Amino acid sequence: MDQKDNTNFNISRRDLIKGTVASGLLLGGSVQSQAQSSVNMSPESVPPPMVKPGLRLVTFVPSAQEKPRLGVVLNDGQVLDIAIEGRGSKLGFDPYSMLSLIHAGEIGLAQVQQIVSQGMKKRMMRPLMNQVKLLSPIPRPQSNIYAVGWNYLDHFEEGMQARADKSIKEYPKNPVFFTKGVYTMNGPFDPIPYDASNSPEADWEVELALIIGKTGKNIPEAQAMDYVYGYSVYNDTTLRDVQQKRHSGQWFKGKSIDGYGPMGPWIMTANAVDLDSVRLICRVNGVEKQNGSYKQMFFKIPSIIAELSRGLTLEAGDIIATGTPPGVGFSRKPPEFLKPGDVMESEVTGIGLIRNPIKNEV
Repeated sequence: MDQKDNTNFNISRRDLIKGTVASGLLLGGSVQSQAQSSVNMSPESVPPPMVKPGLRLVTFVPSAQEKPRLGVVLNDGQVLDIAIEGRGSKLGFDPYSMLSLIHAGEIGLAQVQQIVSQGMKKRMMRPLMNQVKLLSPIPRPQSNIYAVGWNYLDHFEEGMQARADKSIKEYPKNPVFFTKGVYTMNGPFDPIPYDASNSPEADWEVELALIIGKTGKNIPEAQAMDYVYGYSVYNDTTLRDVQQKRHSGQWFKGKSIDGYGPMGPWIMTANAVDLDSVRLICRVNGVEKQNGSYKQMFFKIPSIIAELSRGLTLEAGDIIATGTPPGVGFSRKPPEFLKPGDVMESEVTGIGLIRNPIKNEV
């Protein structure tokens, strides 16, 4: 199922609401699931924000007859439609495009905050999260997704014996970068395609994704955080044997299978996230496989941005996946891989959670 398939709008959203929410302009209270889940029948609420007020920015489809547009998820689970509630305002961005909003920078965010503030004064019916289809916040990236390999020492070490290339034994002195093709992007609740004829070794990698907020090159480490627009949950899903054994061990193909990069459920604006409190957790069929923290990252976000931008222009709207903690499938004994019928959950505390079933493509 392609994430553009807008025919199924009543998918359970139990886990969508586990991440930290915004307050301030979004008022107090907590998001609650309005749908029943086959995994956990009880609704869950979201803890209060860790730092300052922020916005949960989504790209969603209200119904099968309508096109994707921007929204803000409010604390009670309602989705505020920017295109509708901003009607009549002279917006500096296209309310149907997340990339357009990001390119509008602080002015665009201020306009969204104003729309939310005005909207909260109105008594009106808005759709709940389980009544719309959430897409990836950036359904079609403007360029390949940048990614960082081996950014957790334990992840590097756990793979030493399992990796096909045994020659790399010392931890890199600089970040290891690679990219994933734009068609890897997938929705937060859409299926991951599985094709055993290509590879039976689909593996999980929960990651924190950051979205660049303004264009820059040779960005000093001390200024790097000024370039972060927000954060999202990401899974660098990988065909492990394709990554390591085919194509002379070059990673790109094994990392760039269509649909192997689910992201969402929203972009949490940077001012609402306390990175030192963030944990990255992956579960398969409810069983925890990965659990690591931002503090354990070897190369922190300022270092990643500074190093990646040396001689290379980063544009507003670019996505960087910052690395995965230990616990991936191929390094387990015996190795474990995703199979049709499995459900992969990726959570970044303080931001949110996405859930993707594994589904036969053929």
